[in-house]
Amino acid sequence: MCNPKAASFRPSHMRYLTNVIGLGLIVVAVSACGAQNQAAEPAAGPGSGTLSTVPPSPTAPPSSSPTPAPGSKPGSQPGVPGAPRQEVPEGSTKLPDKQLDASALPADYPREVYTSNGGTILNVRGQEGGCGHATAEAAQQDGTRVTVNLTELKGQTGQMCTMDIRHPVISVALSAPLGERTVVLKQMR
Repeated sequence: MCNPKAASFRPSHMRYLTNVIGLGLIVVAVSACGAQNQAAEPAAGPGSGTLSTVPPSPTAPPSSSPTPAPGSKPGSQPGVPGAPRQEVPEGSTKLPDKQLDASALPADYPREVYTSNGGTILNVRGQEGGCGHATAEAAQQDGTRVTVNLTELKGQTGQMCTMDIRHPVISVALSAPLGERTVVLKQMR
């Protein structure tokens, strides 16, 4: 005959088993998220006027961007396009409202543009959410205006994403200083 005490679990065994199973589930979830985040999009080539907000993978070779001055933070130099940031780079100048045409943007989209590096860099406030990544591209440049297309690249399907909205500053290189030209912002879908 069976001994009922030998077949039963004590409460301490149940807690241990629950903790082990819970820890195992967390490890599986974190591993799955990490594997999905390694699929990064290719970076735009030099002179393309497009910058992506997808950070380079840790194993990617370093880019050939200029080295920041000693004592400055990486990505904080106003004349160097780079990874998006939350703050406008030091030394940037807000674009006057009369030089900005944001009429094509949705009502809740940010309308902030700054210039730096003698007007050859536009620092544009974009919008992204969840697994999306904001990008900006100088789509058209002529003698009177510069059209900047703002896009949110969506993450992989089937991926769990947060429900937050972020407004990163994206740098866009111009082929010539902005001067008195109008900046036209358009949201591409």
